[in-house]
Amino acid sequence: MFTGLVREIGDVVWLRRSDKTVQLLVRAPRSAARVRVGESVAVNGCCLTVTAHREGQFMFDLLEESLSRTNLGDLKPGDPVNLERALRVDGRLGGHFVQGHVDCTADVVGLEEKGPDLRIDLSLPRDFARYLAFKGSVAINGTSLTVAAINEDSFSVWIIPHTLENTNLGDLEVGDRVNLEFDILAKYVERLMGDGDAAKQ
Repeated sequence: MFTGLVREIGDVVWLRRSDKTVQLLVRAPRSAARVRVGESVAVNGCCLTVTAHREGQFMFDLLEESLSRTNLGDLKPGDPVNLERALRVDGRLGGHFVQGHVDCTADVVGLEEKGPDLRIDLSLPRDFARYLAFKGSVAINGTSLTVAAINEDSFSVWIIPHTLENTNLGDLEVGDRVNLEFDILAKYVERLMGDGDAAKQ
C-alpha cells in the first residue's frame, strides 16, 4: 500500500529484455540506501519488488502484465521515474490509498501553465471513466492528485510547483503516456453494487 506521495525521482540505468525476463535497474541514492531485497517500491505508480540491490541502485523484474498495463516498457536510460516506498503502518497518509496496481495508461493531450501552476489534460480511457469523480483522487505516475475537470473524452488535474519539482510530471510533453490508478473506493462500491465488469478488465 502507498500514499501517492513521491519520495524521490530516480533515473533509469537500463531496461533489459531477454527470452525469460525483463529487468529494470534504477539509480536512486536516497531510496536505495534504505531499501532491501524483497521490499515493495512503487515505480511510476506500479508496485514492484526489489530483486537486487547495489550501492545507490536497485533492480526489479517486470511481469508481462506490468508491461502491458503501464508505461514501464517505454523507459529509456536516463528517464526519470517517480519512487515511493511502501507505507508503514504508523506512517502518515498524506495522499490517498494507492495500491500500486496500475489500471491503464493515458496520453497527455494538453499542457497549460497558469502562473506557477500547470494544468495537465489527459485522455480519458472509456472503460475506466466511471471511476473518476470531480474533486476525487487519481494517481498519475504514482502521484496522488485531485481531479479538476472531467470532459467527454478527457480529464484534467492541476499541479503545484512543489509537485512539479519533486515528481517527473514536470517533464511531461503532449503525447507522453502516463500510468493511471483509480481510487480503490470506487472499485469496491462498484463491486458491492453487483457490477463485476471491473474484474474482467
